[in-house]
Amino acid sequence: MKSTVKTGLCGPGRAETPMTREEKAEDLKADMSQERVTPGPWTIHRDGEVLMRLSKHGPGHETPMTIPEFFRESVNRFGTYPALASKKNGKWEVLNYNQYYEACRKAARALLKLGLEPFHSVGILGFNSVEWFLAALGAIFAGGFCVGIYATNSAEACQYVIAHAKVNILLVENDLQLQKILSIPKTKMETLKAIVQYRLPVKESKCNNLYSWDDFMELGNGIPESQLEQIIKSQKANQCAVIIYTSGTIGYPKGVMLSHDNITWTAGSVARDFNLAYAPEKQEVVVSYLPLSHIAAQMMDVWIPMKVGAFTYFAQPDALKGTLVNTLQEVKPTAFLGVPRIWEKMHEKIKETVGKSSSLRRKVFSWARNIGFKVNSKRMRGGHDNPMSYRMAKALVFTKIKNSLGLDHCRIFISGAAPLNQETAEFFLSLDVPIGEAYGMSESSGPHSTSSPENYRILSSGKVMPGCKNMLYQQTKDGVGEICLWGRHVFMGYLEREDATVEAIDEEGWLHSGDLGRVDNQGFLFITGRIKEIIITAGGENVAPIPIENLVKETIPIISNAMLVGDKAKFLGVLLTLKCEVDKTTGEPLDRLTWEAIRFCRDAGSQATTVSEILELRDPLVYTAIQKGINAVNQCAVSNAQKIQKWVILEKDFSISGGELGPTTKIKRHFIIQKYKKQIDNFYQ
Repeated sequence: MKSTVKTGLCGPGRAETPMTREEKAEDLKADMSQERVTPGPWTIHRDGEVLMRLSKHGPGHETPMTIPEFFRESVNRFGTYPALASKKNGKWEVLNYNQYYEACRKAARALLKLGLEPFHSVGILGFNSVEWFLAALGAIFAGGFCVGIYATNSAEACQYVIAHAKVNILLVENDLQLQKILSIPKTKMETLKAIVQYRLPVKESKCNNLYSWDDFMELGNGIPESQLEQIIKSQKANQCAVIIYTSGTIGYPKGVMLSHDNITWTAGSVARDFNLAYAPEKQEVVVSYLPLSHIAAQMMDVWIPMKVGAFTYFAQPDALKGTLVNTLQEVKPTAFLGVPRIWEKMHEKIKETVGKSSSLRRKVFSWARNIGFKVNSKRMRGGHDNPMSYRMAKALVFTKIKNSLGLDHCRIFISGAAPLNQETAEFFLSLDVPIGEAYGMSESSGPHSTSSPENYRILSSGKVMPGCKNMLYQQTKDGVGEICLWGRHVFMGYLEREDATVEAIDEEGWLHSGDLGRVDNQGFLFITGRIKEIIITAGGENVAPIPIENLVKETIPIISNAMLVGDKAKFLGVLLTLKCEVDKTTGEPLDRLTWEAIRFCRDAGSQATTVSEILELRDPLVYTAIQKGINAVNQCAVSNAQKIQKWVILEKDFSISGGELGPTTKIKRHFIIQKYKKQIDNFYQ
């Protein structure tokens, strides 16, 4: 490839001479036309290969492996150990590693029979299940790509992924998902050859090329093992295996291409980092419930367990609406990944239970928390003492709390996908549950830095994984810069998106994350915000919204979500939602306030029990109490520009169904600004 004269990586600058984007693009087009002989650090082609970022020695040096080789190795080691369990009619049905592997091979042959072409995709639309795993691995074994599609996607969003990833075979969970797909004109899904519905009953009769799961698996008999073996042998570790669609907050999502090596190396690296046990010594247990189309869940539920021979249980499809705890209590995972919203919900639940108990119980609870916080804070700094009082607090409180959550066998507690707020982190730390945050992105195959029981600092995202490198680009005087990543976890490129790929990966092969962070003197990484989320006021002051939003939620217990606005405006405003009950079946926020919110009202002297009562009467007692909280938040502001001048309470809490939250419950800022434009405009009238 042609390159421009660059400065080394010693300076803080991004290594390149000022060349316009247009010139760069022209340059690249010229390069593309002279067929690449040796792979470069990135590709945008579905059949492309990349240069792997191997280090000369140490953790980045292991021999690259394809996913079929990686799986084969697990089966040789853990063949008779249980691998997957799902509940059918109240009983757990289990597949061991041998059966799991054979079923994946059979699914691969069935996909070939249905016409899966090399480097084309198998789309999977639905909740986590054994079939999801088998189709994903079957696709990869058969030389195609595994492409998860969020179950919450609209028909239009599904259509985009199907066309863009060139999906040949689509798996849908049920009739509801099937009807969504059938509403799309066939002309917009030209690569689609067949649909498999993996949960009964299959009601649709008018659709040709629709198969039930059992009928689909039977097709595998029509393809010889030797044909599949040939395909597996031809695969290379530096070719694509998985495409993750980033839930784009604006525009169409981008297809993140992950290679076999991205997946297999990262899974091994995390397993080593967390010091996970291998099945023969002690089998790790995980519960699969977060969307598998998201890299964090896929890494945690599919790939890491495969590396160590762990046992994955599938939660019920309504896990996020309240049944998750029942599954956790039943299967008792040894490692648990929750997005911040899950931890916050658990936090609220414990607070509610304690709040309703006797005053003696409340005193014991707060005594135990004080001890827990002291002991765990000391541990964080390397201390190891277990005083008598801690052992008592453990017996009286901590063990009971962990039991009630189903986390009594859990050794590793992780939060990922978005920042965890300080109040929740400290609450759990004081209950002997140190929640380690992990930082990463789809483009880094999931994790880049991880916290483990040995490497833990509250509010940090842990330390960068061994074998990976971190650089802070354009650091400010207080050490904050853009986080840049290098290592075997860095993705191949965005499928057919040269512009975006060149923007993300620089000439030295560093991935620019768009996130801001700093590293302390012990190597702990702290995320301070996102470049794109920074609000720049009319006065030119940069404001990072998340710390202010978290402070609002901590200071005012009735607040569920807070979103700061004020880009290019004279002052900051904030959109507030109140904590309210949720419809158990739809996950829709209701009008009735939660127990904690009602208690806030009572403390303020108000009798309100619903959001609408507060809004209709502009309840002066509640409004005054909220304003008092806002004033307290403003006391902590570093400058006047960082103070909240106006606020408004919205009629409904944010939700996935309302569109304000993404599939992993991350706030979709652009969408919210559009949806509540009227309320925001009112601030500045």
